Amino acid sequence: MDKVIQGNCVDVMATFPDNYIDLTVTSPPYDNLRDYNGYDFDFEGIANQLYRVTKQGGVVVWVVGDSTIKGSETGTSFRQALYFKEIGFNLHDTMIWHKKTPPSVDIIHGRYYQYFEFMFVLAKSKPKTANLLREVKKYQDNRILKGGQRTRNNKSTDYKPSGNNDKIKGNVWEYAVGGGHITKDKIAYQHPAIFPEQLANDHIITWCNEGDLVLDPMCGSGTTCKMAMVNNRNYIGIDISEEYCEIARKRVAEHEQQQTLFAEKNL
Repeated sequence: MDKVIQGNCVDVMATFPDNYIDLTVTSPPYDNLRDYNGYDFDFEGIANQLYRVTKQGGVVVWVVGDSTIKGSETGTSFRQALYFKEIGFNLHDTMIWHKKTPPSVDIIHGRYYQYFEFMFVLAKSKPKTANLLREVKKYQDNRILKGGQRTRNNKSTDYKPSGNNDKIKGNVWEYAVGGGHITKDKIAYQHPAIFPEQLANDHIITWCNEGDLVLDPMCGSGTTCKMAMVNNRNYIGIDISEEYCEIARKRVAEHEQQQTLFAEKNL
C-alpha cells in the first residue's frame, strides 16, 4: 500500500486478496494511438483481475478512446465496456471527458476534431460511495411557488426564495489540456499520455472516501497515485515500465516533501 510497483499488472494484481480495492482510476494504452515503450497489453487479463480484486460496491473508472484505422474508428472502447459487463461489472455510467483546449490538427480527413474520450464507470454491484459533485445552475431558481394563489393577471401572490441554486453535475466533464493545465509537475510530461490531475481528483472524491484504497494498474506518470494521496486516500500504482514508475515515484515524493514543508512552516 502507498507504493508504485514495477511489474506486469496482471501478475501483480494476482498477489492481491479478493475484494481488496475500493476504487480504480486508470487509462489503458488503446489501439495504436500511443507508444507505451513497446509492452503488450492484456486487456482481458486486466479486466478479470480488476473484477476479482474490487470490493463489492467498488468502482472502476476506465478512461479510454479509439483510434481511426483504414477510415474507421476501431470501437475498441465499446468492446471493452461490454466485456466488463460480461464478467460481472455493471456499466454504472458512460461519461465523457471533454478536452477544453485540444491540440489543433491541420489534416482531419473529413472528420470533426476529436475533443473527447470516454470515462466508463464500472461498478461491482451498486456503488457503495457516490459523493456526487455539484455545480451552480445556469438559470437560478430564486423563487418557488408556495401557495398557488393567483391574481387576475395570472401572477402568483405567494412565493418564497428557494435558496437552491446548485445541482448535481452532468456526466460530461470538461478539462483543459496541454502544458501547465494537466499538471504543474514538469516531470510528468516525460510520459507520452497523462490525463488531468483534476479528472483523477474528481473521480476519487466521488467514488471513495478518506482512508479507502485507490488503484491504478497502469499508473504511467502517477497522476492517480498523487491525487489519492492529496485526498487522504491510500494508493497502489503499477506500471510495467520502470522508467514510468520512476516518474510516478518522483511525483509522489515531491508532493510528500511539499506537504512536510507546509506542515513544518505552520507548526
